[in-house]
Amino acid sequence: MNFLRICAVGLVLSLVTPVSALAQASVAFGGLSHDTSQPVEVAADRLEIDQDDGTAVFSGNVLISQGAMRLSAGNVRVVYAEQTSSDGTGEIQTMRATGGVTLVNGAEAAEAREAVYNIDAGTIHLSGDVIMTQGRTAIAGNSLRINLNNGSGVIEGRVRTVLSTGN
Repeated sequence: MNFLRICAVGLVLSLVTPVSALAQASVAFGGLSHDTSQPVEVAADRLEIDQDDGTAVFSGNVLISQGAMRLSAGNVRVVYAEQTSSDGTGEIQTMRATGGVTLVNGAEAAEAREAVYNIDAGTIHLSGDVIMTQGRTAIAGNSLRINLNNGSGVIEGRVRTVLSTGN
């Protein structure tokens, strides 16, 4: 992590307070809902393909785009479904991102150690020191599950945030 990112995360976490007696919080992810049928574009420094197990590993400055959504990480392992399309290419089943994962869509962003994106289900599960920002609001926890089909999400595991009173 670079110094500015560490300072920013530290500042946000120092400002958040525990949500009393909650291990789970439901939040809306309106900006994170999108059309999961859009093509997935991947850019990386390196690609390794294993035909035997139907996987591909992208490494180094990985950036995945699908519509307006962007996911960046150090490494991403792509698992292809058994079936192939009419042009002979496999359909992506899941993507597992590790190493400084950042998910951004509009004014909403989330960071974590790891993320698993299930394309068919339209879900993303982020885990490990999750911090999410929605505009000026920040919320942190151990796990974040996002349903991209309807924009809903659940944060679990020692959830911390600051609730505005409107004053």
